[in-house]
Amino acid sequence: LLECLGEDPDREGLQRTPMRVARSMLFCTHGYGQTLQDLVNEAVFEEDHSEMVVVKDIPFFSQCEHHMVPFMGKVHIGYIPNSKVLGLSKLARIAEMFARRLQLQERLTTQIAN
Repeated sequence: LLECLGEDPDREGLQRTPMRVARSMLFCTHGYGQTLQDLVNEAVFEEDHSEMVVVKDIPFFSQCEHHMVPFMGKVHIGYIPNSKVLGLSKLARIAEMFARRLQLQERLTTQIAN
């Protein structure tokens, strides 16, 4: 990639760049190493609650799977409990898990909703 840009990969400032980029990509896509079961753990509770629960303005950062360029925004999640509620912090963690994968905005929405 550096050579395609016309750079000299042996130049002092670029010698470790491939490793830095690799570590950066692993961080930005760490959602592949997580599962819903791991995130939710035991944070589902029996509760006689039937009104909508909403968490707004959850920031997210992801990368487009076609061009691997970043996109970011805010997620709003709402659900109606069916005698079970989920810890609110888990909703943000679920959004982040799916966002930290190569994504399409439409798929990200579906994955969080399901």
